[in-house]
Amino acid sequence: MSAANEPDLKLGYAEYVLFPDDGLRHEIVDGDHYMNPAPSTYHQTISKRLQHQLYTKIELANLGVVFYAPINVQLSEHDIVQPDLVVLLKEARARVSTTKIDGAPDLLIEILSPSTADRDIHLKRRVYERSGVTEYWIVDPAEQSILQLNLRANRYQADTQRDNLRLAILPQVLVDLTMVW
Repeated sequence: MSAANEPDLKLGYAEYVLFPDDGLRHEIVDGDHYMNPAPSTYHQTISKRLQHQLYTKIELANLGVVFYAPINVQLSEHDIVQPDLVVLLKEARARVSTTKIDGAPDLLIEILSPSTADRDIHLKRRVYERSGVTEYWIVDPAEQSILQLNLRANRYQADTQRDNLRLAILPQVLVDLTMVW
C-alpha cells in the first residue's frame, strides 16, 4: 500500500487513557500526540496567582468552577487537552465527569512555555476556536501580558491586556494583572 493510500490514523480518548502516568502532560490535538515537560517555577507562580483570583471571584461567588492542570478536557473525539486553567460557568457544570470535562469550557487559559508556545499560539487557538471555547487567554510571562481572545460569530477577536482584565464571559469579574506578574 502506498503512502497516498494509507488511512489517516487519528488518536482519540481510547488511546489517550493508555498513555503512561509518567509525570509528563500528554495531549491529543487533531488526532496527534504531544508530550510536554513540567512547566517552570515562574509559569507555575503565574498559574497559581491567576487561579487564586479566578477561584475567589468565580467559584466562591458561586458563578462557576475553576480547575488547574492537570485536568483532561475532551473537546472532540480527536482533541483531548490539558490547559493550564479551565473555567466553566454554573450552567456548564454538567460537563464535568469524574475523569474529564466533556465539551468546550467557557474559558481556557494557556501560559506560554518555550516548549509549548508555538502550539498554544497557533494550533490550540484554531482547535479552541473550532470547538466553540467562548474565551481563550494566551498568557505571555516574558511580556507580562495576556492575549484575550473572545469568540464572536465563530471567530476569535483579540485584545491584549497588561494591567486589568475583564472577563468576557463574566463582565463583573476583573482580574488584577499587577498581582500576577
